[in-house]
Amino acid sequence: YDLVRAPRFVGFDNFRELAGDDVFRVAVTNSLVFAAIAVPLRLAAALGLALLLHRRMPGVGAYRSATVLPTVVPDIAYGLLWLWLLNPLYGPVNTLLGWGGAPNFTWIGYPLPQWLTHPNDARAAIIILSLFTIGEGFVVLLVTRQGLPTELYDLAALEDVTAWGLFRRVTLPLMAPVLLLLLARDTIFSLQATLVPALVVTEGGPPLYSTTYVPLFVYRNAFEYLRYGYASAATLLMLVLTAGIVLAQLALLRRYRLGTG
Repeated sequence: YDLVRAPRFVGFDNFRELAGDDVFRVAVTNSLVFAAIAVPLRLAAALGLALLLHRRMPGVGAYRSATVLPTVVPDIAYGLLWLWLLNPLYGPVNTLLGWGGAPNFTWIGYPLPQWLTHPNDARAAIIILSLFTIGEGFVVLLVTRQGLPTELYDLAALEDVTAWGLFRRVTLPLMAPVLLLLLARDTIFSLQATLVPALVVTEGGPPLYSTTYVPLFVYRNAFEYLRYGYASAATLLMLVLTAGIVLAQLALLRRYRLGTG
């Protein structure tokens, strides 16, 4: 269906074509690899900042606001900002990494990352973009940490428990259910949040579709190639895959609750 001709029932033809579509396979692989790397990093960053900023200290409100701010910036503006930051010619990131524009990392001797042209560097850039939009998870974990009973920490202080032991034995177990729910939420987010960064910053690749993810694959087939039926089939397959991953995570959460109950 292309908005011009009348719709025509094609059965499973779109799914059969997707099964043989190399670009779709690359897009699915890219999306899964992105989620596998970005989700743990995003959760770890949100948890670390929540633990760091849950106490009262000078300027803590400003730090919390700075953590949440990138999440509320419109996606297009956020992508354009990073397009400037990562520009290999005049972008601030490579300028700082090269100590004023040197061709190599002066302290380790490696070439500066080519964020917009090298496949691996471009994939890393998309992951870096996602790490600054952890505001929602940060707020949830911050509230969770502030709601933990202080009596447990007072008892731990009397027993002279180390900071790591306190985190491992008290904080992490109490926050684990929320972390698992955020894991499911962030997985869904990560499998659909790559459209604007990939489109605006890298335009779906350097060569070989290295930053073509399923949302960008769907967007291009629907709005550039006018293959709405094909794009819908790809969306349905990704929905099923996402649901399978989330159900597995919820099963893990249920097992955790039974084990601790």
